[in-house]
Amino acid sequence: MEPITFTARKHPLPNEVSVDFGLQLVGSLPVHSLTTMPMLPWVVAEVRRLSRQSTRKEPVTKQVRLCVSPSGLRCEPEPGRSQQWDPLIYSSIFECKPQRVHKLIHNSHDPSYFACLIKEDAVHRQSICYVFKADDQTKVPEIISSIRQAGKIARQEELHCPSEFDDTFSKKFEVLFCGRVTVAHKKAPPALIDECIEKFNHVSGSRGSESPRPNPPHAAPTGSQEPGRRPMRKSFSQPGLRSLAFRKELQDGGLRSSGFFSSFEESDIENHLISGHNIVQPTDIEENRTMLFTIGQSEVYLISPDTKKIALEKNFKEISFCSQGIRHVDHFGFICRESSGGGGFHFVCYVFQCTNEALVDEIMMTLKQAFTVAAVQQTAKAPAQLCEGCPLQSLHKLCERIEGMNSSKTKLELQKHLTTLTNQEQATIFEEVQKLRPRNEQRENELIISFLRCLYEEKQKEHIHIGEMKQTSQMAAENIGSELPPSATRFRLDMLKNKAKRSLTESLESILSREPSVCEKEALPISESSFKLLGSSEDLSSDSESHLPEEPAPLSPQQAFRRRANTLSHFPMECQEPPQPARGSPGVSQRKLMRYHSVSTETPHERKDFESKANHLGDSGGTPVKTRRHSWRQQIFLRVATPQKACDSSSRYEDYSELGELPPRSPLEPVCEDGPFGPPPEEKKRTSRELRELWQKAILQQILLLRMEKENQKLQASENDLLNKRLKLDYEEITPCLKEVTTVWEKMLSTPGRSKIKFDMEKMHSAVGQGVPRHHRGEIWKFLAEQFHLKHQFPSKQQPKDVPYKELLKQLTSQQHAILIDLGRTFPTHPYFSAQLGAGQLSLYNILKAYSLLDQEVGYCQGLSFVAGILLLHMSEEEAFKMLKFLMFDMGLRKQYRPDMIILQIQMYQLSRLLHDYHRDLYNHLEEHEIGPSLYAAPWFLTMFASQFPLGFVARVFDMIFLQGTEVIFKVALSLLGSHKPLILQHENLETIVDFIKSTLPNLGLVQMEKTINQVFEMDIAKQLQAYEVEYHVLQEELIDSSPLSDNQRMDKLEKTNSSLRKQNLDLLEQLQVANGRIQSLEATIEKLLSSESKLKQAMLTLELERSALLQTVEELQRRSAEPSDREPECTQPEPTGD
Repeated sequence: MEPITFTARKHPLPNEVSVDFGLQLVGSLPVHSLTTMPMLPWVVAEVRRLSRQSTRKEPVTKQVRLCVSPSGLRCEPEPGRSQQWDPLIYSSIFECKPQRVHKLIHNSHDPSYFACLIKEDAVHRQSICYVFKADDQTKVPEIISSIRQAGKIARQEELHCPSEFDDTFSKKFEVLFCGRVTVAHKKAPPALIDECIEKFNHVSGSRGSESPRPNPPHAAPTGSQEPGRRPMRKSFSQPGLRSLAFRKELQDGGLRSSGFFSSFEESDIENHLISGHNIVQPTDIEENRTMLFTIGQSEVYLISPDTKKIALEKNFKEISFCSQGIRHVDHFGFICRESSGGGGFHFVCYVFQCTNEALVDEIMMTLKQAFTVAAVQQTAKAPAQLCEGCPLQSLHKLCERIEGMNSSKTKLELQKHLTTLTNQEQATIFEEVQKLRPRNEQRENELIISFLRCLYEEKQKEHIHIGEMKQTSQMAAENIGSELPPSATRFRLDMLKNKAKRSLTESLESILSREPSVCEKEALPISESSFKLLGSSEDLSSDSESHLPEEPAPLSPQQAFRRRANTLSHFPMECQEPPQPARGSPGVSQRKLMRYHSVSTETPHERKDFESKANHLGDSGGTPVKTRRHSWRQQIFLRVATPQKACDSSSRYEDYSELGELPPRSPLEPVCEDGPFGPPPEEKKRTSRELRELWQKAILQQILLLRMEKENQKLQASENDLLNKRLKLDYEEITPCLKEVTTVWEKMLSTPGRSKIKFDMEKMHSAVGQGVPRHHRGEIWKFLAEQFHLKHQFPSKQQPKDVPYKELLKQLTSQQHAILIDLGRTFPTHPYFSAQLGAGQLSLYNILKAYSLLDQEVGYCQGLSFVAGILLLHMSEEEAFKMLKFLMFDMGLRKQYRPDMIILQIQMYQLSRLLHDYHRDLYNHLEEHEIGPSLYAAPWFLTMFASQFPLGFVARVFDMIFLQGTEVIFKVALSLLGSHKPLILQHENLETIVDFIKSTLPNLGLVQMEKTINQVFEMDIAKQLQAYEVEYHVLQEELIDSSPLSDNQRMDKLEKTNSSLRKQNLDLLEQLQVANGRIQSLEATIEKLLSSESKLKQAMLTLELERSALLQTVEELQRRSAEPSDREPECTQPEPTGD
């Protein structure tokens, strides 16, 4: 069976904006990746010269279209109106990511031209310079801005979508976080992990003895079993990226190991505790310590599925060592650097436990591969650097020096620079230039720079940087001895030259710093003399500017003197003294402000000489300028960085005003010592009563603030819950629920004691048929589960152990790989599950992991993630787990997820028989093309239609499953196939039929979906399903008896049948036990009813006797009351009067 995947169309990002520009491609030229901005104008000039030469042969302008977007920069030819499109001719000229465009230049002399430098091959240090021409020169700044903006957006997306969650390389493992230990070194001995575990056990045992808990011995970490039972093996250690350069330190292992283990002594632990650092910190056993250990391209993440947050994030550069335990082979750990409170840093070892040794081996291999790949990528992505001896560095200095000069001065500088080359190189360049016969000095200069660039690029390939040479060991240098090649000898000569330069520069700086007036008068002659003295050793004038323009480094105090560059916006300035630290903070040296290299927008062309203007500006003051401690730019910076208040008087900084300096105000200095009317009056001391009232007021206000904060937290939590619920229920409802039906559901849900009250089934059927409100669906499913339990008081299967959900989450599962792989395949387009290892995926992982630990027989099966995902969209995490248990055990859904999949085969047979009985022509059509139900219906049963159908339809299917049971799946499948029978019969081959059922059938309309749901409510196929199941077993037995097989095959068949029959017997025994239990309970109930009946009869007899006695008493009372009434007339007759 093929893997179940959720297929959906990927929509473009909303911020994906593409802009097209119509341009002319002048040409391109491959250059070295160390090409700097001062070199680029000459490269552009060379491209234009080559383009003019080619257009003489083929006078055809190349019209192109430049497409700029954050996802890529593409240049493709634009066909003319009369030309036909040809894929061989009009394929893209180049296509790259916008981040690879690392330099852009705009020609201010000819504004219609611009160029871009693209990194082509980082390994071979190759780049390509493309020169374009725009028809409208006003569009060029817009094009350059669009390319820069696209690169900026692309880099931000790379930073904001790190390998934690969008990394295709990232691998995830579930581990148990044991604790952390502060160690003394960045390297570790092989037994580090075992030592850490022993320390964890020791600390946990001491905590347990101090705590009043009844079972302290069991409070040790999981790795605290007897170490003697652990298998012995070599430790699998992997150094990090930074540790690769310290292999020599590993050779001195004796001293390092003794020093390392000394950090584990008890006295050392006490010292660390006294100094404020707890060296051993095991985790709390009662908390959930399971984590997802994620290995990305350049970082390691530790994500807590419980809190849905990143608990730890470490870059590969911070990890110095990885190791596996020797006695505890299911443990591993790594050492990383962490910053301490005092501004320094210390090394910490994090220890983890896995389910078995094989998983630790896999993690270590993955870390090794990730470190190796990251090291290669870091080397490839490392910015190109120039040392003082680089050939291209001298070309960079030359281009900086001649930037802005006119043609004649440029020619003189180039001739001066050519004298530093060998005689053969000078002759070659002279011959090549004379062959091309340049028309003027500008063309000659361009040709010389072009040949110099080619020469220096060839030299750069064989050049060894000074920093790299310094890192080589002295032993290797001694072994080489006198057998050094000529390149190494040349390198030593270059080193001596550089030392001579620095010493001479330092001496000149010391002279200039001592005599500033001499520096002002003789600045130009000194610089010229330095050129003459050191003309043979390349260049000295820009030695202090040897840093890269793109990455300026802070100057050392010896290099503080720096000549200003000749640019359009800044004239050459006189030498200045190096800045001194401010008086307010004598202990902190103030960093010198230096001007960063501005992006050049000029091509080499003739310029006016600004020396006269500079001299005019220098002499305009009329008075001698005092020596200033800061330049005017630094004064502006200091005022902006530390603004002064308006109330400060000018006399306060009177001493500094002469020096042109405004020091920043100290934060501890009072604003004003005395007020405008003298010193401020002293405050009166408060009485004890006033202080008591203030305390009471403060306490009441604090209580009020705490209450308000709690209320705000509650409101924020409720708002987050509402947003989360709205995000979960982001799907289209199939059957709209009317207000009357919603009122009926709310009345049933609000019934007090509803879990013990049986509701009328007809009423519930009617309510489900009329619709289920989406925001109450989760609660209604729980209500239907409660009614199912009331209806079937004795479960049909043996229930699993009642283990709390939180306890299951604290354990490790062996099914983690399968679960983690399927997380990204489960509803990838739904906003709740789309974020990799977001809140939705982590909650889903918790549910699937807990169930795999609860049901060891099933574990995890593909398709369960969709069932759990539907439940999670409508209720909380723990409630979804309970409902998953209900579906699997009470509804009997777990049968189809067993490893043998026998029940799934029976279900496929039942579906075929239903098609045969209800839709014979469709059944014959499918059989004619040999299409069995397993080709299209297996995902329907395993995912409850959730992998292919809309969520609204799937939610209605779940409504009916909770009401009627798992036979709803057969009803829905039969209704879907029957309603689309005419369309299926139109297809005449296997591929189109299966594709229609898998792709077209799930895209139902709302009317068709509602019609299918209504058909399902009217169908009753329970008896047919039972009959088909019995029929399957009978046919299987007949097939085994009648098939002409060999004895071994027959034996295998019988064994398989025997095992399946045993499982069926076990199921029947369980059902029999349940039935016997039900019978016994019914008999007990009958006995109770009989006893109660006898009691009622006796009570009735006694009541009848009482009734008869009462009747007799009433008669007696009536008789007695009648006798006195008869006697009274006799007594009351009047006596005769004696008249």
